[in-house]
Amino acid sequence: MNPLFRLLTACAGLALSGCASGSDAWVELAGQRYQVEVADDDQERARGLMFREELAADRGMLFIHEREEPQAYWMKNTKIPLDILYFDDARRLVSQQRDVPPCSLGDRCPPYPSGAPARYVLELNAGQAARLGLQDGAELVFGPGIAPK
Repeated sequence: MNPLFRLLTACAGLALSGCASGSDAWVELAGQRYQVEVADDDQERARGLMFREELAADRGMLFIHEREEPQAYWMKNTKIPLDILYFDDARRLVSQQRDVPPCSLGDRCPPYPSGAPARYVLELNAGQAARLGLQDGAELVFGPGIAPK
């Protein structure tokens, strides 16, 4: 077999496997399943949902932190309103920031603190928390495509 062909085949396989694992990431909250993008390093967490024009109703972003501690998120360069949901180590909802508006003020965008130690943060379209009737203590279930650090 041609070495170049083997290399291209291997690269294609790696690329496809990365795509498959990303599309397999889901969480379930109050009986509703959401496909999520996972942000589990500083660069991914910093970018978040910046510059997105839209987010499908069944989609979200899950931020995974190394440890449980007070968190504060902001909407810098975020173009869509969001619900920001904070969960502890046990994946129990500890705080909610609902209907957070977009912000184009750069570094002057206000922070939205967790108010309690959190390890996981789920961002969904604004209104989802109200639609689900979320209350503190709600459990976040991870699908098999998500591995906490």
